[in-house]
Amino acid sequence: MQNISDIKRFQFKDTSFASLMNKRIYNILLIATKYDIFILEEDGRVDEQIFDEYTSLNLRYPPRFTQVSTAEDAFNHLRDNHYELVIYMPNMDDSDMFATAREIKRLYSEIPLVVMTAFSKEVSKRFSTEDLTFADYVFSWLGNSNLLLAIIKLIEDSMNVEHDTQMVGVQIILLVEDSIRFYSSALSALFKIVLKESREFSKEALNEHQKMLRMRGRPKILLARSYEEAAVIYTQYKDNILGIVTDMSYMHGGFKEKLAGYNLAKWIKTQDRFLPIIFNSSEVSNKVYADELSCSFIDKNSKSYPLDLRTQIIEQFGFGDFIIIDPDTKEEIVRIKNLKDLQKSILTIPDKSLIYHMSHNHFSRFLYSRAMFPIAETLKKIDFNDLTNIEEARKIIYDTIVEYRRMKNSGVIAVFEKDRFDEFSNFARIGNGSLGGKGRGLAFLGNIVKTNFELNENPNFPVLLPKTVVLCTDIFDDFMESNNLYTIALSDKSDEEILQHFLEADLPESLDDDFLTFFEAVKSPLAIRSSSLLEDSYYQPFAGIYSTYMVPALEDKQKMVQLVKAAVKSVYASVFYADSKAYMTATQNVIDQEKMGIVLQEVVGSRYGNRFYPTMSGVTRSLNFYPIGHEKAEEGIANIALGLGKYIVDGGTTLRFSPYHPHNILQLSSVDFALRETQRQFYALDMEDITQEFSINDGFNLLKLNVNDAVTDDSLRFIVSTFDPIDQTIYEGFYEGGRKIISFANILQHELFPLASVLQKVLAITQFEMGRAVEIEFAVNLKNKDEATFYLLQIRPIVQNKEALNEDLTKIAVEDTILTSNNALGNGITDDVYDIIYVKTENFNASNNQLLAYEIEKLNKQFTEEDRGYILVGPGRWGSSDSWLGIPVKWPHISNARLLVESGLENYRIEPSQGTHFFQNLTSFGVGYFTINSYLENEGTFDEPYLNSLPALYESDAIRHVRFSNPLVIKINGKKKYGVVLK
Repeated sequence: MQNISDIKRFQFKDTSFASLMNKRIYNILLIATKYDIFILEEDGRVDEQIFDEYTSLNLRYPPRFTQVSTAEDAFNHLRDNHYELVIYMPNMDDSDMFATAREIKRLYSEIPLVVMTAFSKEVSKRFSTEDLTFADYVFSWLGNSNLLLAIIKLIEDSMNVEHDTQMVGVQIILLVEDSIRFYSSALSALFKIVLKESREFSKEALNEHQKMLRMRGRPKILLARSYEEAAVIYTQYKDNILGIVTDMSYMHGGFKEKLAGYNLAKWIKTQDRFLPIIFNSSEVSNKVYADELSCSFIDKNSKSYPLDLRTQIIEQFGFGDFIIIDPDTKEEIVRIKNLKDLQKSILTIPDKSLIYHMSHNHFSRFLYSRAMFPIAETLKKIDFNDLTNIEEARKIIYDTIVEYRRMKNSGVIAVFEKDRFDEFSNFARIGNGSLGGKGRGLAFLGNIVKTNFELNENPNFPVLLPKTVVLCTDIFDDFMESNNLYTIALSDKSDEEILQHFLEADLPESLDDDFLTFFEAVKSPLAIRSSSLLEDSYYQPFAGIYSTYMVPALEDKQKMVQLVKAAVKSVYASVFYADSKAYMTATQNVIDQEKMGIVLQEVVGSRYGNRFYPTMSGVTRSLNFYPIGHEKAEEGIANIALGLGKYIVDGGTTLRFSPYHPHNILQLSSVDFALRETQRQFYALDMEDITQEFSINDGFNLLKLNVNDAVTDDSLRFIVSTFDPIDQTIYEGFYEGGRKIISFANILQHELFPLASVLQKVLAITQFEMGRAVEIEFAVNLKNKDEATFYLLQIRPIVQNKEALNEDLTKIAVEDTILTSNNALGNGITDDVYDIIYVKTENFNASNNQLLAYEIEKLNKQFTEEDRGYILVGPGRWGSSDSWLGIPVKWPHISNARLLVESGLENYRIEPSQGTHFFQNLTSFGVGYFTINSYLENEGTFDEPYLNSLPALYESDAIRHVRFSNPLVIKINGKKKYGVVLK
């Protein structure tokens, strides 16, 4: 028995239904006389009937029958083909009617062999004198195709039982019976019941594919024909027996024993007193023995036998509805149809009923019969005597159901059903089309969280996905066609006009009820995000092209429905805005091939008065193209900020750190830098009712606030440091007065929550699973200092220029380059730069560095006015505050540079400037950075003589500016830190 405290720490693993029932019968050799084959074909239509049986029960893989009528044909087929089952129908006129069957079993002992014959008085008489031990089973055939189905399934069950019980705990129904005629009809009835019930319980699955797989978890049916056989099966599988149906009289110890069934049941009851046992007997007087053991009894001779058996199986073995009764009066109190019903009812079931059903293992049996193995197993193992009170039992059952439903819902794309979706649902789709890029990414993330338990090792910092519903692309198609929108959408009308037409169009009314169900489950505001076919695809940078709107959670749910519908239509419209069309053309895509899915997602965060925002939003990448200090490119990078993620997307100032070096934060390296280079503003959602119209600006209902505005919200307590202007010092933590600096010091420096290690795991796992570098959006909401939740919001591949990655830049001949560097930062190819400005090494004098800064500033101004980029090469550190160490330019003075090169001189050797404040802007603007010492071997090259030989557009004593007629090509492999500029 399991201790209660263990249950509280329990983590469910999902059942791998796909790994069940792996051994199948695909080909059957049927050996019979031509007459029997004719009767089977004409009267029984074997293939057709079996096919119909399979499809009616939602079963796949109906087997193929090969029919032969002579021994010679049988052996030829067995030699040339593969069969999983041989069915032999003997010819009663043969003196040795089993000779062929015996020889087949001798030669092919591994193939199950079944004898099937029509039973009559004469047949029974002949069978009683025959040795039939060569046959695996003998059946009585009355022309019913149900028997063929039962034979196939019985043998498949016996082939798979050992693996499937050990693997996931599949249950077994054991039939103990030695009458061939009786077990032939009883097995047919049993399989019919179990297969129909399994089709019913498969509806608990979240989509069609899962329904099909879930049926593999149905209880297996095994047949025992003697006391010994039954005892062996029970001993081997006693932890997996759902129930037993037994005759009263059969062989025991080599003799027919009248009360063998009673003795078997008595022995079993000593080990499991609540295991349901149903007695079958043609002698009604045997009912007294069933009553003695509190077992059910069915009269074999009753005309209603099949119905009685069905009733008892469903009632005793946990199939059908779970009827909660009053144990004193046996009256029905509540009827439970599914797991959601059980969850709702468990808190209100009367104490005595709860105790009765718990002590009889009824809860676990109900769940076992529905193939909910992890939860059934858990409840079965609880020692309810260990409980201090009945309320604790109630809470444990409730919590176990909730935990199981959470696990089942994560990582699965469920079909949205109004009566099924609730606060424990996680991800569902409306429609049958594609999920689109974001939708696919979220489904993938859900599966990663579900299968990688190490992400959720810390219960106070769980990794989750927000509740999500995706409107598939077929809804977009229907919307566009039913409202005749393509003419407007593909026209040259303004964005505002296109949006207006879309807002006036109609979405299907059926969505209203779906949205209301979603609002019931999600009490927070909603983000309505684009999820187009092209977004987040492997080779196209389509992120951020379309709109994302946010809708506050309102008391008036009908008003909220209207807002969500307006947001959905506005996202649809954004596909056809001028910028989107231009982007389509630039990426060589065709606009009318674009299909839009919509992700409806709960917004992560907390409400503060009339505004709503998370403690932290962030973006993390598995590749860091600007590593500083001890950082490595493959360790990745993260940018985090207070408030909604739009602030990061819009290029606001964020805190940048490597998850492997969370203490090494450049922006916090000095007081001056922290005051200048940390976040000052943030975004929050306006929670007041939206009265203004939706506009092409998807942030129309967002508030842009100052960090100080959050002081009164008490949301900064664990994420800021405080600047004391008197001491000119920054203190980690929140203190009254003084400027608040968004440093996340308590989290990154003091590990209030293990953000850095979670990011390490997330990046490592997702990059491995995706097979390429990834970028992930996330948010964290702190409830208090002991509890926070990490939410994964989106994943996309990092779109890299394939040429840059696949080409070995070191193979490029030095004479074809102007610059090479094996200490390069950045990544990809830039091929739109025509200009290079360089400080002449001849006559260089560090005492003139300040003057050079002014000269470069003037040149940069011209480039800004002309909107051109350039390459800037010079000795020492760029942007150094000490002019003896380099040219002291400020960032605005070189803002149009696309590549900065620090070139060391033999008589002017300065350590490269990685780690200075200046470095922050490189990463923000994606500017390439080369460090070279061309006077040393293997430390880069600079072909200054080549540049000196070309005419200058501008030249002074210290600086030259050369313009090329064709663009210079800059190639940087950020992983290998190698870069070149080609001539």
